Amino acid sequence: MSTSATPATNNPILKSHLRITRPTNSISSVLPFYTDGLGFQIIGSFEKHAGFDGIMLGHPKLSYHLEFTAQEGHDAGRAPTQDNLLVFYLPEVEEWKDAVGRMEKAGFEAVKSWNPYWDAHGKGRTFEDVDGYRIVFWNEPWGT
Repeated sequence: MSTSATPATNNPILKSHLRITRPTNSISSVLPFYTDGLGFQIIGSFEKHAGFDGIMLGHPKLSYHLEFTAQEGHDAGRAPTQDNLLVFYLPEVEEWKDAVGRMEKAGFEAVKSWNPYWDAHGKGRTFEDVDGYRIVFWNEPWGT
């Protein structure tokens, strides 16, 4: 793995907005996990675009958003492993508790993490959506 001590300040990737996209068999079934549980907003959608429907979730001030697509006649299947994760670093304990509580209030129960690191020391909670993809709320800042 090659790493550089000096970041490329003229690299446009470092200033770009990131869209994370994945397929699902049912956009309406996956929505409650990300809207009610995570609190994302619907920021865009489309229907019947070359056989695809899609919805974008996020918040206007975030530098990323999630997109879920469904293709007519295609079985998207489930997550390939239980270690397909989005990890949210929430260093403030009250904010972490609020995030966990929001998921639970929306009807989602924490699951045992595939990688035991995320369950270590009571700092992580893992939740799984209807397609088997998971998110982790981690109660530490990034980089610790």
